[in-house]
Amino acid sequence: MRLNPADDHFAAAICAQLGDDVLRPISERYLEEPRQRFVGRSGILALPRTVEQVSALVKLAAESCVPVIPYGGGTGLVGGQVVPDGPTPLIISLERMAAIRAVYPTENILVAEAGAILADVQAAAEDAERLFPLSLAAQGSCRIGGNLATNAGGVNVLRYGNARDLCLGLEVVLPNGEIWHGLSRLRKDNTGYDLRNLMIGSEGTLGIITAAALKLFPRPKGVGTAMFQVASPEAAINLLSLARDQVGEAISTFELIHRQGLEFLTDVLPEVRQPFATPPEWSVLIELGLPAGQDPSEMLEAIYVAADERALVSDAVIAQSETQRSELWAVREHIPEANRLIGSVSSHDISVPISRIPEFIQRGADVVAGQGAFRVNCFGHLGDGNLHYNVFPPERHDKAEFVAQRGEVKRAVHDLVHEFGGSVSAEHGIGRLKTDDLERYGDPVRLQAMHAIKAALDPLGIMNPGAVLKP
Repeated sequence: MRLNPADDHFAAAICAQLGDDVLRPISERYLEEPRQRFVGRSGILALPRTVEQVSALVKLAAESCVPVIPYGGGTGLVGGQVVPDGPTPLIISLERMAAIRAVYPTENILVAEAGAILADVQAAAEDAERLFPLSLAAQGSCRIGGNLATNAGGVNVLRYGNARDLCLGLEVVLPNGEIWHGLSRLRKDNTGYDLRNLMIGSEGTLGIITAAALKLFPRPKGVGTAMFQVASPEAAINLLSLARDQVGEAISTFELIHRQGLEFLTDVLPEVRQPFATPPEWSVLIELGLPAGQDPSEMLEAIYVAADERALVSDAVIAQSETQRSELWAVREHIPEANRLIGSVSSHDISVPISRIPEFIQRGADVVAGQGAFRVNCFGHLGDGNLHYNVFPPERHDKAEFVAQRGEVKRAVHDLVHEFGGSVSAEHGIGRLKTDDLERYGDPVRLQAMHAIKAALDPLGIMNPGAVLKP
């Protein structure tokens, strides 16, 4: 189906039905994405206040065959929030729909509109003495609808799961403008196909999430944080196993950090205080969340003693105050910023089976070395097998010198990931950046089914065209 541009005539139709207040001039931020790989086409920007207004906008777009781009916080890293070519789109931003509709502490449930900023959802849960555990670097600006549309991950997946695992129900506007009232608070509802999980992770290609019923959890009464020096990635995995044997599911975070990331911090963010005088080759940030009556510092010390007896660790810093805890977290949280300031040749959000991570890291170094004298910063969520495997230019060189090699480096790394039975998109999604990767590495039968679902729900192809699946 041929799509038409969102032009002045289309804007007039919106105003006639919904009034002038729903439209706003487009600023540059709606046409940009953080990695600057894509520049969006300027079209019409709508800021609805209700699900009924979203429904009306999508119905108008369907009647006129106008492409629709759902817009959350704009923090996505794979270009899913901008359309660089084709007819000018209708951009529907959910930022005005930011209400916390209800909190049910006894049910451990919070209902939020899609435009609610993640940090505000966390704060609303905290006000109810509960925890909403989704935690991302962009939590001060990303919005819960986008988090669900991309099935966001973050640092607490090990204990609490991805965004998909934190959602019970959804309210969604479908591509024909109809509203699916699936905002259920039920934890058991076995009545047919799971449309909720179909919408989560679909990146706005099957509908627009407008509200969600989210799972809350008891707030840990004791939190312990430590940085352990480990002998190797294999030692880190054995440390994770040992820690789980001792404290069970109390481990909230288990992050692998490589020396290269710490050296980048020294180079470009020297104000970030590091726990060790000499950056270790490998280290792990571990955090425990415990019920009342258990001392997290004592448990971390016990884990360290047991790990030391097995030669898994060589040193540790266990936070003794909230200030020290914040300093340890600052190291992990600033590594992506240091990466950005250094400038990568190619960045990879990948996952492989946890037991194969040491072999992958070793093989990956050889693969990258075959592409040139590059530096690798490998870090990430070891507890769930998700690594951010980023390739950087040699010292005293700029990434601009290696733009021509980006595709080759990416292909080499992703081919290795596929060989290891991994995923080339662990938590960032497909967007527009990885559509070729999905076709190259995706199971053909699964891809066929995805195209069939897209055709059934969005036969006009108006919803976020070019994202996830190539037209």
